[in-house]
Amino acid sequence: MTLTVETNDFSALTASRRSTRAFTDREIPAEVLDAILADATTAPSWSNTRAFRVALATGERAARLREHYGRLFDEEITAHARKAEDPTVEIPVPDGDFPVRKRYPDEVRPAQIEVAKLLYGIHGIERADIEGRNRVARRNVTAFDAPVMGFVFVHEDMLPWSAMDAGLMLQTLFLSAKSRGVDSCPIGFLAIWREPVEAEFEIPEGYQLITGFALGYADLEAPINAMQAPRPPIQLAAVCHTHDRHDQNLVLD
Repeated sequence: MTLTVETNDFSALTASRRSTRAFTDREIPAEVLDAILADATTAPSWSNTRAFRVALATGERAARLREHYGRLFDEEITAHARKAEDPTVEIPVPDGDFPVRKRYPDEVRPAQIEVAKLLYGIHGIERADIEGRNRVARRNVTAFDAPVMGFVFVHEDMLPWSAMDAGLMLQTLFLSAKSRGVDSCPIGFLAIWREPVEAEFEIPEGYQLITGFALGYADLEAPINAMQAPRPPIQLAAVCHTHDRHDQNLVLD
């Protein structure tokens, strides 16, 4: 039998998981969160090194993180507004470990633009509406009000393999969460600043903040959660025909 989304439970699960950008205040039961983390340990790893760390924040700690991140975001936006009138104003420099805001390569930039249009379009925000775009962007630093804020750190001396391992783990975690009715969203935006996380967790030396994420239950009435980014097929590398021609010559000879 050919497996389809309708007949393959795993295909149905993966198709159902989408990035959620508005959550209810419903808490995730401790036993459910523990089960999700246990499933995440089954992800493969480079030489089984698992050179990543995860930090989770709930309750008051998550509230403090939202406030801290929000303050840094607002300070930067205010500085940019002041600089427009006074060129001598200095813009705060984020202390993140990776250049999160680095311009996308030309090859993938169209995909980034497409999803941005979808995102801002749902909010009714035009490209020229800087204030509106900032308002939407600020939602990232609150982790969209999810009850669980997560952070992933990778060992700097094991890059890029530690990043690969972290990605494998995070997707496993997200799928496990969805199988239990828990929604998720990776939030690379949270890696712009490291200071708020350092204030709440003891991060081992040599580990860099690569992304944040949110876990919780989707607000089904929020229009943003109806957004569905395209899922293009995997791009396979073209086959090199040099060897084919060589083999044909051998046969002819």
